[in-house]
Amino acid sequence: MRLKKLFLLDMRFQAKYGFYFLYAVLTVIYIAVLSALPENWKEKAAAILIFSDPASMGLFFMGAIVLLEKSQHTTCALAVSPVHATEYVIAKVSSLSAISLVVAAILALAANADNLHIVLFGTFISSVIFTLFGIIVATKIASLNQFILWTVPIEAVCFVPAILHLFKITPAWCGYYPVNVCMDMVSGHSSSVIGFWGVVATTVILFVLSRFCVLKMWDSMGGVKL
Repeated sequence: MRLKKLFLLDMRFQAKYGFYFLYAVLTVIYIAVLSALPENWKEKAAAILIFSDPASMGLFFMGAIVLLEKSQHTTCALAVSPVHATEYVIAKVSSLSAISLVVAAILALAANADNLHIVLFGTFISSVIFTLFGIIVATKIASLNQFILWTVPIEAVCFVPAILHLFKITPAWCGYYPVNVCMDMVSGHSSSVIGFWGVVATTVILFVLSRFCVLKMWDSMGGVKL
């Protein structure tokens, strides 16, 4: 019940601050871009658009979300409430993944992408990973400028290898790198068993770290979970 309420609160928060309107506009722009491209470019272009925006929106926006929660004293209230850090993290991941999946589905259909179910699963797991990264960083910063600086290295090690892998510029062994596996799935291709379990392991590690960081943030505000 608490998790459902947190999820709905996050969705209302996102609606209030224009997340849905922003992505409605961006989706129209992305569709226009895809429609202007030659047919043989659309699949890769759609994969890049999905991976670098809706799938990674948690990394871009989590700093602003957490800072707004702090300014409104929402974080202080959560710190002394019965809410668990696990529920807080899952609610954040779920609400942002919902937006990512809707936008990804529209873009994939606009590009006539094959294997829509794989594209959506790849988008979901990518969104989870990027949102967890965003939570870890957001719990440690005091300003939006700090958040941006902290996320630059993450963007470099996630986006550059994935895009190079999409165009087959990297060595074959790089196909096991977790973000490259995610890019494979976002582009509609199934992953290897080893690559898939590498992504699962990465997600679990990031989830544990994000939960720990949320607890540390709450403790710094005086919240104590018994």
